Amino acid sequence: MTAYVISEVEILDEQLADRYRELARNSIEQYDGRYVVRGASPDVVEGSWPVEQRVVVVEFPSMRRAREWYDSPEYARALEVRGSALERRLFFVEGTD
Repeated sequence: MTAYVISEVEILDEQLADRYRELARNSIEQYDGRYVVRGASPDVVEGSWPVEQRVVVVEFPSMRRAREWYDSPEYARALEVRGSALERRLFFVEGTD
């Protein structure tokens, strides 16, 4: 079953965020993931959303593959940069295949 990794992101340092994006993108591709949404500003029709936050959605072929990516040494390098680059909420959900 398809799995989605969803991030609500606020950039803290643009240069470090660029480095994080590069490392994350490379690791995502290695684990069969693909960006569905990248850095979008949502059109909020109900509730509220902080104007500075963006949305990222990555699709993986399975929850197992998404977890392998998140726990991988390749993504660990991105995580080293993430703490100074951006703040986020990150969650995984299964699709409805």
